[in-house]
Amino acid sequence: MTIVKKQLPFWLALAVCLTPFVTSPSALVIGFLLASLGLVPNNVNTAKVTKKLLAYSIVGLGFGIQFEQAIAVTSDGIGLIVATIIGTLLMGWWIAKWIGLNKETGYLIASGTAICGGSAIAAVAPAIKAKDDQIGLALATVFVLNSVALFAFPVIGHALALDQVTFGTWAAIAIHDTSSVVGAASAYGEEALTTATTLKLARALWIIPIALFSAFLFRNDSKKITIPYFILFYCLAIACSDLLPQFDEIYQAIFAIAKKALVVCLFLIGCGISVEKLKAAGAKPLLFGVSLWLMISSASLAWLTLF
Repeated sequence: MTIVKKQLPFWLALAVCLTPFVTSPSALVIGFLLASLGLVPNNVNTAKVTKKLLAYSIVGLGFGIQFEQAIAVTSDGIGLIVATIIGTLLMGWWIAKWIGLNKETGYLIASGTAICGGSAIAAVAPAIKAKDDQIGLALATVFVLNSVALFAFPVIGHALALDQVTFGTWAAIAIHDTSSVVGAASAYGEEALTTATTLKLARALWIIPIALFSAFLFRNDSKKITIPYFILFYCLAIACSDLLPQFDEIYQAIFAIAKKALVVCLFLIGCGISVEKLKAAGAKPLLFGVSLWLMISSASLAWLTLF
């Protein structure tokens, strides 16, 4: 009975995460609080479950990608998209090495900043064999900056009198997660929302090559590459939704389930983080994330307004 009572908060919290009221950031916080209070059962292998569920979630998210629309937007702004993604990853790699930040943690934050926040981190993590605490630190950093961007970007946009298209493009490039991009752009205007959403979906396609490249970059000493096979199924999901549009209702249902599964993943990742681990990591991850974010935000804004 005592064991059951001790495990009850964990299972109740997990059930709550399945409801529509819990978002990805709040799920991470709930998991973190349980871990800090010692309420995560020892007999639950959260790391093993998270690894598999992350892969399934990413595959399911592929059904929500509108391929033709994404390709069209990518072709229109291919130069800016490639430059910001590669530039962010290279700058992130250099800064992380310079400040002595853990290589995997730094790369995850850089990947999330370069592409699409939590989804990119979730996709890249298995490819580089990142640990739960490294994934958790990266996600926590990205979510903090997302919260700031959600309110700061519309204010900055109005202050600089940015037009709808320019703001939508800037938001899609400089804000990490799609949800925050949608929130900031919708507050700015309908045209900004359309531009930002479409461009962000186009950037999501870059999860595929980046995950494969990451597997090569982080191969072990035996030169054996860990291929993230779930990325192939992610591609198949995108292809199915594009080639067989008559099943769109099914695709949207799978997409919704995948998003909720990702929330559960973040809860489980949060269960692997504790106050002690955060103290051990120090302020470097957050400072790194802020620095990289300010660079990509200011550089992309300067490009869009000056050219």
